Amino acid sequence: MTFTETSTQAGTLLDQTTGTWALDPSHTRLGFSAKHAMVTTVRGQFDTFEGSLTLNGARPEESAADLTVQTTSFSTGNADRDNHVRSADFLDVEQYPTMAFASTGVKHKGGDEFVMLGDLTIRGETRPVELNIELEGVSTDPFGNDRIGFSGETVISRKNFGLTWNVALEAGGVLVSDKVKITLDVSAIKQA
Repeated sequence: MTFTETSTQAGTLLDQTTGTWALDPSHTRLGFSAKHAMVTTVRGQFDTFEGSLTLNGARPEESAADLTVQTTSFSTGNADRDNHVRSADFLDVEQYPTMAFASTGVKHKGGDEFVMLGDLTIRGETRPVELNIELEGVSTDPFGNDRIGFSGETVISRKNFGLTWNVALEAGGVLVSDKVKITLDVSAIKQA
């Protein structure tokens, strides 16, 4: 059900979002993708994280989100690549065991679309980012939990976060793109 379908009912979908919500890691995906060798896309995710949302449906601009990710949980399905990205060449998980996002504002674009502004910290470098967010819905699951769903994405420059390792390719270009696309599929449970 989309926002437009629900907006004519007694309570709008936005009204149902008000409250504090805890991310459900078993139903949330924090994904990323980057170009490899200039010709293909490598996708992966972070598997261990925690976060919360404090939402105000009547005044979305007063909403907030925070997220802490364990960098050791980086996963692309290739052990050699994953270990290299966890090393000091990239995430340096021994020195920087977490990365974090803290929202600084929300803009309601209309309907079920928002822009969440925030500070992203990777390897001790904090930079502002804008996440394009879509509210997917609110419902009650079979266990009686009120759930909310969002999807979102942004693109960052990894160099802005000190992730500068690369290899020049013989044919031109580099092994790993500077641009990294971050994608979110979030499910959260309303807290009492």
